[in-house]
Amino acid sequence: MEKAFFTGLARLNKWLLPSYSKKRLDLSKASKWQLAIIGWRYYVTTKALG
Repeated sequence: MEKAFFTGLARLNKWLLPSYSKKRLDLSKASKWQLAIIGWRYYVTTKALG
């Protein structure tokens, strides 16, 4: 049940949130908001895969 929830959430994130890796964002120059989005996407992706 939990894995299905995070899989759906990961698909929603992919559709709604920006992809900073495609934009070649430098992490040392990223704002706090951008780092929060990166961290959230990482958390959801690891939960969906695990």
